[in-house]
Amino acid sequence: MSLRITPLTDPAHGPHGRRLAWLASDADSLPAGTAFLRLLDGGQDHLAELDLRVHPAERRKGVGSRLLDTAVATARDNARRRIVAQAEAGSPGDHFLAARGFRKVLTFRYTRLAMAGVDTTVLAGIVERPHPGYRLASWRGTVPDDLARTFAASRRAMDDMPVDDAEYGTVAWDVDRVRAAAKAVEQRGDHLHSVVAIDASNGSIAGFTELVIPGNGAGDGQHYGTGVLPEHRGHGLGRWMKAESIRQAHSDYPDLAGLLADTADSNAHMRRINDGLGYTPTHTTHQHQLDL
Repeated sequence: MSLRITPLTDPAHGPHGRRLAWLASDADSLPAGTAFLRLLDGGQDHLAELDLRVHPAERRKGVGSRLLDTAVATARDNARRRIVAQAEAGSPGDHFLAARGFRKVLTFRYTRLAMAGVDTTVLAGIVERPHPGYRLASWRGTVPDDLARTFAASRRAMDDMPVDDAEYGTVAWDVDRVRAAAKAVEQRGDHLHSVVAIDASNGSIAGFTELVIPGNGAGDGQHYGTGVLPEHRGHGLGRWMKAESIRQAHSDYPDLAGLLADTADSNAHMRRINDGLGYTPTHTTHQHQLDL
């Protein structure tokens, strides 16, 4: 098969990492596949994330291999030591990555909460139960100025999340990065909602959970992360914050169909929280890693 690999200009260029893109087309200039390679920074300068897709009718013709070769060469040119890619368990992409030298390093369990089945009475009971020494706060979009510094500092709650054999590095969060992430969600037309637990003794943020809702308020929302600082664990803050996030979404977006969550298979604590709140399994993916 005669293939042409064309570099594309990616409009999703951001302040914390950049993304490169390629289009594979056949002799008649018909698209056959795409590849996106995100070069990360801020403590992840060794890493590149790959998203490679080939049209089902064009598989087993060398399209994926050509795109992969291009992405690998580019990652090496940019001094990356590892490429990570994700594929649904048992899918053609899963088998492709394994056959091309990637090794499976992490398994994600995906779950969904159907909003039609949410019991608001149960949620209210969770949210209203006192957590001595803590209070909840929330906002839409960018973090308020008076909480920005401590919110950025709370992001280290994710540093020790279970990642099995994956080597993500440690993301360096500061106020500018937190604001840039919120701005990116706003620019694509979606809504970012944050709920935090605040340490009443000093006003600092002890934990957070983030939820992104589609711009039209319909379809499925996506949880972006939930974390509690190590020194504040053991008080049920993760479940408390997540229940409040669900309660707000249910109240504010009557056309919302569901909420999606992805959790590392080895993160037993967060999986128990999701199970207890009514999330049901949808599918499993594998994180693959290629060492360069």
